[in-house]
Amino acid sequence: MSAQAQMRALLDQLMGTARDGDETRQRVKFTDERVCKSHLLDCCPHDILAGTRMDLGECTKIHDLALRADYEIASKERDLFFELDAMDHLESFIAECDRRTELAKKRLAETQEEISAEVAAKAEKVHELNEDIGKLLAKAEQLGAEGNVDESQKILMEVEKVRAKKKEAEEEYRNSMPASSFQQQKLRVCEVCSAYLGLHDNDRRLADHFGGKLHLGFIQIREKLDQLRKTVAEKQEKRNQDRLRRREEREREERMGQRSGSRNRDRRRSSRDRSSREKSREREKKEKSSSERRHESTNGKSRSKRSEEREAGEI
Repeated sequence: MSAQAQMRALLDQLMGTARDGDETRQRVKFTDERVCKSHLLDCCPHDILAGTRMDLGECTKIHDLALRADYEIASKERDLFFELDAMDHLESFIAECDRRTELAKKRLAETQEEISAEVAAKAEKVHELNEDIGKLLAKAEQLGAEGNVDESQKILMEVEKVRAKKKEAEEEYRNSMPASSFQQQKLRVCEVCSAYLGLHDNDRRLADHFGGKLHLGFIQIREKLDQLRKTVAEKQEKRNQDRLRRREEREREERMGQRSGSRNRDRRRSSRDRSSREKSREREKKEKSSSERRHESTNGKSRSKRSEEREAGEI
């Protein structure tokens, strides 16, 4: 990649698709189904294992550093939950790698000379010490490259101690089986990257393996998968709690609405009762006044009649 291309990629990574007003690049959004969500989270196996013995080639989905920058900006404002897509992708990839590892183990068991459980345990111990030596040497080389010479020297001193343990373990293994069988290379499948490791591999071979891009790439993918699983579980738990809280609030509002409606009905019923009682009292008053008027009218007529009778008697 030329210096100009590197600069362009760096600007894309920092500023996103809209860095120079190029509208054609903005036609594909980072939310598009065609965009690799694992790439947006910087964990796509096609990127991590590029240039290794297990190079997967170009990813079938879109990889663009500018889209990753857009995603990182947008994810600060809202939760896009792309971790679930990336987790599903890595789980599928790791499951396939583990399947190949089991097949490789099965082939080794069929092709290599069968040994007793005791001898197998001693051989396994040698393999484990080889692994420790390889990891320590790879770490020492990394520290030396970073300029941390003192720490690198401390690691190399630990390597010498492990080498002494390995020598003892090899002696036990050699004494437990015939010399002809001991000379045969005993292979083992690496649990991390599925590569073959030999029982008699030298330190350089072990350091190249455990410090190599393939092995470290698989470690990165597996660690990222564990991190994604934890993140997804936490976000799902938070979503469930939010959903439960909203449901409780909705039920509480419904109960309050029902109580409010009941009170309104009671008030309307009470109002109707008062109105009915007032109307009843008004009717009673009207009837009473009407009765009183009729009574007064009757009394008036009686008095008039008696007056007429008195006048007639006088005449």
